[in-house]
Amino acid sequence: MNTVNKPFIAKHPSVLKIPPLGMDAGGLEEDFCRYFNHTLGWDKAIVSSHHVYSSCALVLRDRLVERWRRTQRAYDESGCKQAYYLSLEFLMGRALGNALLNLELTGAGAEAMRNLGLDLEEVQELESDAGLGNGGLGRLAACFLDSCATLQLPVTGYGIRYEYGMFRQKIEQGRQVEEPDHWLRNGNPWEIERPEYAVRIKFGGRSDFYTDPDGDLRARWIDTQDVVAVPYDMPIPGYRNGTVNTLRLWKAAATEEFDLEEFNAGSYTEAVAAKNAAEHITMVLYPNDASENGKELRLRQQYFLASASLQDVLRQWVHKHGDDFSDFAEKSCFQLNDTHPTCAVPELMRLLMDEHGLGWDEAWHITAGTMAYTNHTLLPEALERWPVGMFGRLLPRLLDIIYEINARFTEEVSLRWPGDTDRQRRMSIIEEGDIPQIRMAYLAVVACHSVNGVAALHSELLQQHLFRDFFELWPGKFNNKTNGVTPRRWLASSNPLLSALIDRSIGEAWRTDLSALAALREFADDSEFRAEWRQIKQANKRRLADTVARDCGVEFDPAAMFDVQVKRIHEYKRQLLNVLHVIHLYDRIKRGDVADWTPRCVLIGGKAAPGYAMAKRIIRLVTAVAEVVNHDPATQGRLRLAFLPDYCVSAMEVICPAADLSEQISTAGKEASGTGNMKFMMNGAITIGTLDGANIEIREEVGEKNFFLFGLTAGQVEAARGSYDPASIVAADADLARVMHLLESGHFNLFEPGLFDPIVQSILSPNDPWLTAADFRGFVDAQRKVAEVYRDRERWTRMSILNSAASGKFSSDRTILDYNRDIWQLSQVPAHAE
Repeated sequence: MNTVNKPFIAKHPSVLKIPPLGMDAGGLEEDFCRYFNHTLGWDKAIVSSHHVYSSCALVLRDRLVERWRRTQRAYDESGCKQAYYLSLEFLMGRALGNALLNLELTGAGAEAMRNLGLDLEEVQELESDAGLGNGGLGRLAACFLDSCATLQLPVTGYGIRYEYGMFRQKIEQGRQVEEPDHWLRNGNPWEIERPEYAVRIKFGGRSDFYTDPDGDLRARWIDTQDVVAVPYDMPIPGYRNGTVNTLRLWKAAATEEFDLEEFNAGSYTEAVAAKNAAEHITMVLYPNDASENGKELRLRQQYFLASASLQDVLRQWVHKHGDDFSDFAEKSCFQLNDTHPTCAVPELMRLLMDEHGLGWDEAWHITAGTMAYTNHTLLPEALERWPVGMFGRLLPRLLDIIYEINARFTEEVSLRWPGDTDRQRRMSIIEEGDIPQIRMAYLAVVACHSVNGVAALHSELLQQHLFRDFFELWPGKFNNKTNGVTPRRWLASSNPLLSALIDRSIGEAWRTDLSALAALREFADDSEFRAEWRQIKQANKRRLADTVARDCGVEFDPAAMFDVQVKRIHEYKRQLLNVLHVIHLYDRIKRGDVADWTPRCVLIGGKAAPGYAMAKRIIRLVTAVAEVVNHDPATQGRLRLAFLPDYCVSAMEVICPAADLSEQISTAGKEASGTGNMKFMMNGAITIGTLDGANIEIREEVGEKNFFLFGLTAGQVEAARGSYDPASIVAADADLARVMHLLESGHFNLFEPGLFDPIVQSILSPNDPWLTAADFRGFVDAQRKVAEVYRDRERWTRMSILNSAASGKFSSDRTILDYNRDIWQLSQVPAHAE
């Protein structure tokens, strides 16, 4: 609360004393009418479905704010330690259904809407996805916030309020076309702007060194071009426990709206240039960084998030404790969600030293004691690296600090391994070369007291390969935190029919303790239970089939196996291997090899990064194969393929309850964890996958008989380097040879010669890092086993039940409890009673 408001509240405390809002249908209905008619100004000349949705959202937001206020008061009065989750992505999805579920208002909300002649499900469909993320990383952050609130842990999320989220994907003539996702076009009724907490963010300028009155050398950052970070708060409700945590998103604004002198002189464009330049920082999620300008904007975004968030946390600390930071490390923890927010390391040092007068050693003790780093990728190209020249031009004071951190770290390495200059060079935060680079992942490892991977294999590979030198220096820093997903959204909300069956059978405890699903095992041999389980799956498949027919123009038969792969399009995720299998099935049909055939509907969905040419070409291959397969009379009743456009959170809420087979087929050693595999398993899909990421732990939990395994191991993948010969693999495999012939002959691109030549070349290249040809035979054989088992519906249903029963480990509640036990060490703080 700013100082302007303090005297007013002190003199008029009665403004805070209002009766609690009604939680029955009547109270919701009354407030809806008030918002619809008065706040939003509806009249009979205006017919807008947006007004209906916004009124519903505001009614629920009021009830969240009640609990939000009580939660924050409980945190403040307890003096508890707090954690801050810094992430450049938060893929929140829709909020209305989640709020209804967590406030226990789904029934009352539906009744209130019926009384008004409205349908609650139709109202929920009016909400746009808050697409502030590219995929798993951002959705994981959203699941984590849900779990923190449900577990009543004092955790605040910090992110960016992008004006345009993840692009909308259209498929035109089989190709991906990107359209801007202006998700804020109609505003966001869930957020509350907090301009009183705006902060200034510095860019450019130079470092100025001076001696303070005590004779200590100090630095300040001067001659900067500043922008303003304005916070917008979104409530994050826990599951029916009164706790509401905060996601604070930052929007960039100019320090002045425009140059009035230039405006009056007629230079309109120049007058608002600074405003436009400032707002560009938070205009678009993850700008394409193929160009120098794109890279610079991305770095601006990362620093903007780090600086605004840290200034906000320090402001709150100083408000309570003054400039006494002696207990700051014991009361605060920052979790860096991947390498993107690593600017927080030198920025915290800068703020503590330059703004609050701490010495280097004291500031470093606080920084190293509060920062924790989660790594989400094994791909070197996905780790942040910034040219020293560009970094120094944008953030000169931070570059000073990074050089000092590196100098002190290099000295530590040299003392541990005297004379080992190769090791010093390998571990240096600054990578020398024609264009020196700052290795931000190394900076995170050096500065943070905890470094974790997100699946057992991923963490092992980090320690043995990517960060091996650092692991040898500090083995105690490294740990594993296997990912999880929230069962509230991914089972309770997205699959209400199955949730109701589970509730009737084993009770509702699983919603906050997913391990309770283990009790489903005793029902796997109950024929009546299996029949009901199967009926629910069929109902969910009919709903998905309607979606596919509407969005793809392809008819899916709910009686067929639904074989699903939905995720970001990337070569390592191997949508290409999936398409090769579809071509193989098509070839079998054309050759008349259809004895004991299992009808199959294959659904692929996901977005390719706008600048990722090969990923976009793979999408084109999927659509081309689908065009041929779906229009060939021979495939009728046997095989269908569809590419679902604009895959997003709300689409997954329809897809995962309907999937029979979950495709998790990445090259072993490439997928850090995966979370789609967990959502599918939770809903009873059976996984076909490699020993990669969390697949390994999924297989361990469910048992090898209930998982379809294929492919090389991570060790075998590494061993194949340098001796890989895909041409000989093709020559030795008649099925693969026929598939490659269909591709090479242009069967799927008759009117676009050469269209898929780059794909053919990548499969046949000895340098193919994804080893697609090597895993083809194992994949085809595993898929034959899948088809055989699916024909035995009782066996398949039993496997489906056992997969759900074994999914308890993959709740984000368990993951967050692990983070809290080993890293954050927060106390659970219940919200104040009403």
